[in-house]
Amino acid sequence: MKSPKPTPAPSHPDGRDLVIDVREMTKVYQMGDIQVNALAGVSLEVERGELLAIMGPSGSGKSTMMNMLGCLDIPTSGEYFLDGERVSELNDNQLADIRNRKVGFVFQRFMLLSNLTALGNVELPLRYAGTPARERRERAVRALEAVGLADRMHHHPNELSGGQQQRVAMARAIVNDPAIIMADEPTGNLDSKSGHEVMELLLRMNRDNGSTVIIVTHDPNIAAQCERTVHLMDGLVEKEVAA
Repeated sequence: MKSPKPTPAPSHPDGRDLVIDVREMTKVYQMGDIQVNALAGVSLEVERGELLAIMGPSGSGKSTMMNMLGCLDIPTSGEYFLDGERVSELNDNQLADIRNRKVGFVFQRFMLLSNLTALGNVELPLRYAGTPARERRERAVRALEAVGLADRMHHHPNELSGGQQQRVAMARAIVNDPAIIMADEPTGNLDSKSGHEVMELLLRMNRDNGSTVIIVTHDPNIAAQCERTVHLMDGLVEKEVAA
């Protein structure tokens, strides 16, 4: 029997096109006899096409927030609507499905499979989605061309520089045309030149393609390039700063 589809999000009263709508979201972890409130009632709205940074010190809830927004986990309480679908109470299979359809991830450590070429890594989300082989190949090639790696598509990760590996990860993130791109410290393992190039690509995806980009970062210079910065502290939104 097929799993029920997520409940659609209610229309926003002011007509804004919200790709993310988080309402009083909490996440509680049980560590033996101790309860850890990683998120303590966060509410957040992100409009389609927005470029947003999330900042905060260690233990503020940044990683947990990314896991929630990226559908890697579900909240203990509260609601989360992603691209119009209520995802706060999905089971693991439903989470995996919506994650593959709606979210593109860029991680600090690249997360590429060493036994696959750049092209093979970029094709992975399309394989999971059941995309036919020919279309899968064409879309993966276009994504690699978009990040300037057309001449490296048949190379394996160990044959690529750190900056090139991160660009492969970015091509993989956009190949499914996701609702949001989640970038977790995307320049953290790169030298300054490669980090600048990767950030320029993220800015271009937002500016030229209209992609909604959320960057989790500790770097104020990166946050300053975003339209808005949300600061977390003790599992709550401490403040929001517009550029």
